[in-house]
Order: sequence, then C-alpha cells, then structure tokens
Amino acid sequence: MVLDIIRLAGVRTASSCFVVPMATGMSLTLCFLTLRHKRPKAKYIIWPRIDQKSCFKSMITAGFEPVVIENVLEGDELRTDLDAVEAKITELGAENILCVHSTTSCFAPRVPDRVEELAVICKKYEIPHVVNNAYGVQSSKCMHLIQQGARVGRIDAFVQSLDKNFMVPVGGAVIAGFSDSFVQEISKMYPGRASASPSLDVLITLLSLGASGYNKLLKERKEMFVYLSSELKKLAKELNERLLETPHNPISLALSLTSLSEQSGSAVTQLGSMLFTRQVSGARVVPLGTSQTINGYVFKGFMSHSNNYPCAYLNAASAIGIKKQDVDMFIKRLDKCLRLCKKEKHLAKDEPRCAQQTTEDDVAELAQGLGDVLQGETASELLLSG
Repeated sequence: MVLDIIRLAGVRTASSCFVVPMATGMSLTLCFLTLRHKRPKAKYIIWPRIDQKSCFKSMITAGFEPVVIENVLEGDELRTDLDAVEAKITELGAENILCVHSTTSCFAPRVPDRVEELAVICKKYEIPHVVNNAYGVQSSKCMHLIQQGARVGRIDAFVQSLDKNFMVPVGGAVIAGFSDSFVQEISKMYPGRASASPSLDVLITLLSLGASGYNKLLKERKEMFVYLSSELKKLAKELNERLLETPHNPISLALSLTSLSEQSGSAVTQLGSMLFTRQVSGARVVPLGTSQTINGYVFKGFMSHSNNYPCAYLNAASAIGIKKQDVDMFIKRLDKCLRLCKKEKHLAKDEPRCAQQTTEDDVAELAQGLGDVLQGETASELLLSG
C-alpha cells in the first residue's frame, strides 16, 4: 500500500519498500550498515551539507566519517557543489567511499540536491547513493528528482518519514529502492522485534484516505505553498524585507530578517521566542554567526547550511495537511510579532517585556484555536459512538 503511494507520488519505478519502526535518522543508519557488508574497505560518506542533526549523526552512529561538501550560493539559493563532490571522490578513492548521502526536502534557502547529477556521478564511479527524502513524498518535485536520478544514474535507497508525509505519530520511516534484493537486505539487517504501531498507523491512515484522498492532500499542499508564498511576499514588502528567491525548493520558504538583525544581535532569536509563545511552532528563525559542534565537527553558520549566508531569515513551510486558515493565522501572528519587534528601539534590554507582551487579541485567537480543537474532538467522539 505504501509502495503504491510512493509510485502515485512520482517514483513510478520504485520496486520495493518496507516500514521501519524507527525515525528517519536511524533508518539511514540501517542503510549505511547494510552497505558496509558490500564495501568493507569504505570509511567515508560524501555528504553535501544540510544543517540537520539526525542525518549527520546517522553517519557517525554507523561508524563512518562524513566528508562535508559545502554548498555554493547561486542567487539566494544554496546548491550542490558537484565539482567539489567529484574532486573529493578522486582524492579519497572511490573504493574508500561507502556512498554519497544526498538530500531532497530541506529548509530554504537550501534547495534539494542536484540528485540527478549526483546519481550520474555515482554510476560513473560505481559508488552507492542513499537519498534522505524525509519530507519528500508530499512533493512531486522531490519525487521527480529521485525518479530521474534512478533513470539516468544510480540510487540504491531513499528514506522518508512517516509522520512528515502521512500525518501519523512520530517514530516510523519508509525505506524504498529500485532493487528488491537490496531493500530486502536492509530489512534483514534490523535486529530483533519491534512495535507494529508505525505500520498500523499508516495502514489505518491510508485505508481512511484512499488514493484519491491522499492525492487531494498533495494537490491542496501545492496550492497552499503558492498562497503562503504570495502572503509572505506581501508582508515582506510592507516591512521592507524580502522573500528570498528559492524556486528550486517546493516546500520551504525564507523571509529575510535584515532589519531585525541590524537592530540587535538578539532580536532575531527573540522573534522566534515570541512566535513560539503564540503557538507558532513550525517556523524557525536563523540568526547570523551561529556555530554548532556535533561529534567534534564544527559547523559555522549552523542552521543556515552555509558558513556565511548573507542575511538572517525566517523559515516557513507548506506541509501536507495545511489549510488556508492555518496560513492566514500564521501571517497574522507573524505580522504582529515583527511589528512589535521593530517598535523596540532597545530590544536586547527589553527582551523579557517584549516576549511576554501578549494582547487581548492573542488570547482570543488562542481560545478560538482551543475551541476548534475541542469541537473537532467532540465531533470525532460522536462519529465513533455512532
């Protein structure tokens, strides 16, 4: 059933898949451990940089050394440096490389890797290729990249999250590929027994939705992406900011926060706190100059996928299940928070006051949101009891 959805979403030639009772990161680790038996001399994984901890830790946990390939800035977009990938393969030797670990879905201004070109490189040097497709099933563009990569080059496996694509609880993933035997090898690597909950959750969801229902959600998500983009562009114009041009990213958008960044070093992160206290949990703010050390590797400009991205920004995404009222509410709350931050001349000194400045409208909105949830639960109970 999940394989049918993967084919419906765009990877028509996928031959096999299975549901894993682990999230995306550990599922990637399982793929790398399976490849270890095929390439016992390999110690490196080529990885175009994406600032997301679990996919990086998946390589460390499997016992391999990540070779980080920095992205190149093209306009506002961060894109795969194909020359650097090929140069590193030549430098290290193809036989010493376990695989290329690429990414489709990601936070703007990073865009999906050049999966098709990477697949061609992998085929040329006979190196396996594993794709982190965490959010990608809901995007026809991401799925098309995988389909084309498998057609013209090499893709051994691609991994996607259950909760992000099928709206089920966290804790499951789908590992898929184009070779029945290799996907079966990965499944046999799983040690012991596990909970059947992820499989049961996705089964119930897909039986409830059906192919037509899921297709409808995919269509609505794409429409909401266009709407979210247009609303953010309007807001950016009003506030002298800019919606970054990232046409190759089909899920995530980025709004510049240049004025806030210039106003105060803490203003950008303060905006994130204000949004979170107003129940806007999906958006994230990315300040300039943040560093993060993960397992001894230092990432400069962490969260921006680059050592020195030129501006601070806020991310927002159009994920499966999003509705127009969700976008409208988000834009309204973001507008309020941005205007409040801009009014503060000395935000760094007044952070606590600014963060707690909740208006009557905010309370009314939160109450309305709670009422909608309770009303939905009541309706569900009535349906179940009937």
